[in-house]
Amino acid sequence: MISILQFFKSGWYKRQHSDKMNGATKLILIKSLHTLIWVFYNVVIFYLLYAVVVDSIDKWVWICIGLIVFEGVVLALFKLRCPLTIVAEKYSDSQKANFDIYLPNWLAKYNKEIYTTIFLIAVLILVYRMFD
Repeated sequence: MISILQFFKSGWYKRQHSDKMNGATKLILIKSLHTLIWVFYNVVIFYLLYAVVVDSIDKWVWICIGLIVFEGVVLALFKLRCPLTIVAEKYSDSQKANFDIYLPNWLAKYNKEIYTTIFLIAVLILVYRMFD
């Protein structure tokens, strides 16, 4: 009977599970993850907008603002580029704005401008609500 240590030293498990992902598969995984994160941030930003419009300012509003500020810091650290985009570039030569996410090209291209505007509108409404 082979011991667990001998099993791992033999490298047999590596040969059995060495189905390395090719670049196309990695890109699909990156695009899927990127899209899920995008959906999450859509929920965050539209909850924030909804909450300030209906004047329901609660702890979740501040959590949303914190999450969006965190995203802004991450983007600032990577020169306004998503870290997933940088990773995805290793697996694609595409110059399209949506090569790394499952979005229409126009939305991927103007994503930061659109959502920054929505966020700023929500913050302006929040400031108005707080001092009204």
